[in-house]
Amino acid sequence: MNAVKIMGIVLIVAGIAGLLYGKFSYTKETHDIKLGPLEMSVAEKQTVNVPVWAGVAAILGGGVLLLYGSKKS
Repeated sequence: MNAVKIMGIVLIVAGIAGLLYGKFSYTKETHDIKLGPLEMSVAEKQTVNVPVWAGVAAILGGGVLLLYGSKKS
């Protein structure tokens, strides 16, 4: 299996995951406060929405890569 086919499969899986879940969250450290021996930090939860068109485009792009990779072999 060559790199083009692997990239196609990864794109298809990512596109399906994007369509199923629709968004993902992560935590971002934003502020660090150091006052003598005291240290504090603030963590903000960020949410990223994945557009439907991006998931569909990833699936279509992965399909094109699979077709291109199989014809070139």
